[in-house]
Amino acid sequence: MMISPWDRWYSTSCCLCCHVRTGTIILGVWYMLINAVVLLILLTALSDPEQYHLTSAELANDLDVMDDANMCIASAISLLMILICGMATYGAYKLHAAWIIPFFCYQIFDFALNTLVAVSIVVYPNTIQDYLQQLPDNFPYKEEIAALNNVCLVFIVLLFISCILGFKAYLISCVWNCYRYVIGRGTSEILLYVTTNDTTVLLPPYDDSVAVPPKQPPPPYTTATA
Repeated sequence: MMISPWDRWYSTSCCLCCHVRTGTIILGVWYMLINAVVLLILLTALSDPEQYHLTSAELANDLDVMDDANMCIASAISLLMILICGMATYGAYKLHAAWIIPFFCYQIFDFALNTLVAVSIVVYPNTIQDYLQQLPDNFPYKEEIAALNNVCLVFIVLLFISCILGFKAYLISCVWNCYRYVIGRGTSEILLYVTTNDTTVLLPPYDDSVAVPPKQPPPPYTTATA
């Protein structure tokens, strides 16, 4: 019997021997907390721009306005992420598979973006040095990192991104297995209902049973013996 790759990698357990449903709930709550903290920081920065904006004479007024617009967009994205993570948590808890799909699509999109970052580093390795030059002077170990060989620096960055991609792929598989578990749970409940109510399903409709003419009663006992 041939086993499909999806069935071969399917498992109902994830890290720390948790069930995939429990792992998806924990992951959704964790993402909600992170985005809630980011949203709180952004709203605080928008409410007090004098304290959190960059005070530099080189920044023009249009850049300050653009900075406010970017913060508003980031706040909207954080709010949307809280909604998507809440839907995934609710869907895993209440066994609603459709509520898990938006969070799964976000994971695929995030994995694709990180993969593009890794590909861009391989194609354009000098972008790492350009990024290091844009960092502030008080950034920790900036001079030591910039003094490394370019090939060694690219290898370290790619190794770090590969670990992140592997971890993200594992989380994607956990959410996908949770989605399959919820789908299978709903299908098994429907089959169980049909199996336990098979006599009701096999009965003919009421109109057909009424239309059947009644059978003739048997003859009396005395007539049959005579």
